[in-house]
Amino acid sequence: MTALTLSTAGAATLRADALVVGVAKAAGPKGGLVVAPGAEAVDKAFSGKLAAVLETLGARGAEGEVTKAVSPSGLKAPFVLAVGLGTAPAADEAYDAEVLRTAAGNAARALHGIKKAAFALPIEAAEDIEAIGEGALLGAYAFTAYQSADKTAPDAKGPLAEVTLLGAKPRDKAHKAAVERSLAVAEEMNRARDLINTPPNDLTPEAFAAVVSAAGKEHGLKVQVLDEKALEKGGFGGILGVGVGSENPPRLVKITYTHAKNAKHLALVGKGITYDSGGISLKPAGHNETMKCDMSGAAAVFAAVVAAARLGLEVNVTGWLALAENMPSGSATRPGDVLRMYSGKTVEVLNTDAEGRLVLADALWKASEEKPDAIVDVATLTGAMVLALGDHTFGIMANDDAFRTAIHEIAEESGEQSWPMPLPANLRKTMDSPTADLANMGVRMGGGLVAGLFLKEFVGEGITWAHLDIAGPAYNEGAPHGYTPKGGTGSSVRTLVRLAERTASGDLG
Repeated sequence: MTALTLSTAGAATLRADALVVGVAKAAGPKGGLVVAPGAEAVDKAFSGKLAAVLETLGARGAEGEVTKAVSPSGLKAPFVLAVGLGTAPAADEAYDAEVLRTAAGNAARALHGIKKAAFALPIEAAEDIEAIGEGALLGAYAFTAYQSADKTAPDAKGPLAEVTLLGAKPRDKAHKAAVERSLAVAEEMNRARDLINTPPNDLTPEAFAAVVSAAGKEHGLKVQVLDEKALEKGGFGGILGVGVGSENPPRLVKITYTHAKNAKHLALVGKGITYDSGGISLKPAGHNETMKCDMSGAAAVFAAVVAAARLGLEVNVTGWLALAENMPSGSATRPGDVLRMYSGKTVEVLNTDAEGRLVLADALWKASEEKPDAIVDVATLTGAMVLALGDHTFGIMANDDAFRTAIHEIAEESGEQSWPMPLPANLRKTMDSPTADLANMGVRMGGGLVAGLFLKEFVGEGITWAHLDIAGPAYNEGAPHGYTPKGGTGSSVRTLVRLAERTASGDLG
């Protein structure tokens, strides 16, 4: 786990294995490279020629660019790592928080194997400390639990061990709070990443529930686990219908954070398919290999509740994790079967690979019984949303336009790409079934919206609700970039934590 500290020491005197500075492209037609604020002492050690040295080494200041330079005698760190910040802002403007977050992530990834690095990046306010801290901690992430301890391997030294932020004030309350928040959010995001990356033979519904229970004891949270017998007794036909084909039975986990000073109640519901084969409607070859990530929504909800507790937010947050393994077998649900859901509605299953909405439906209705002020569900729900928005953006649907807009703004503020999506009423009739109250499938075109309309059927009357389809950004199959690793990303955790903070402050009504 990477440590994060603040220091008032100068860049020239601090002992570290590397110094991180920011460089940018000068605005205007002439361009050129400029050293970003925060690195003045480093530039002075280079006799004011740091930009010229880095330009000689090929640096241009572009976002994502990383350039290494050997330190002169005036610095105790052996080398300087310059990260590109894009075009420099105007003199009366500050660097965008997401630019700083991404640059810090690029630096942390480039410093794999380094013990201690000092970051001398631009800090104008506490929000910059938070962004840089988050980026560094997230960028330093590595999942090595299943790799042999080979001392000859290039990654044997492990990720960056300690990050020191220069230019911040350790005794300043706002600065200390920024560090605490970045630690809580980033560490819980990394916990979610670990769960997403864990192989499905080890992360069964039962094992996932055990992880939640352990975290509950650690952070003083109430955890309730409904096993297959309790689910059957309670009539949770959706969760049972999905999990019945697996030897690893399903679970519904409730994790509760309660703050005595606030009556506002936010309910979060996460899709937790620990492995999705598609069931009897088996996925084609090439679509199974990453299906351990189909529990990313549950991981995000779990992480957000724990982060809210660590931050002591004045809001009550309940997380519902609908956990099941979707497998084909002689006992599995068949296309054409009818399930009686926890709400009492019946659903004709036309495709067993549209299973996420079935487990979410039961959890949404269960969450609705507590009459929370709002419910937000998170799920890697549809390939259609990936086709619509790509790999980096999640879709937002809601039964309240103002709430949908608020979540979109919160996501953008948190550095997560999102986009508001509609719930067209005309698509609802495509889920009509001659046999049951509704089917779990409608028209193929607009399938992500159809899935949202299905979920809406299971939200209690009068409850504000939103649905986040994170199918695109939840799992990165490409190369690492910024603070995003290959594999599980922890998508939507930051949005959910910020939503809890906004609810606590009363900004959402």
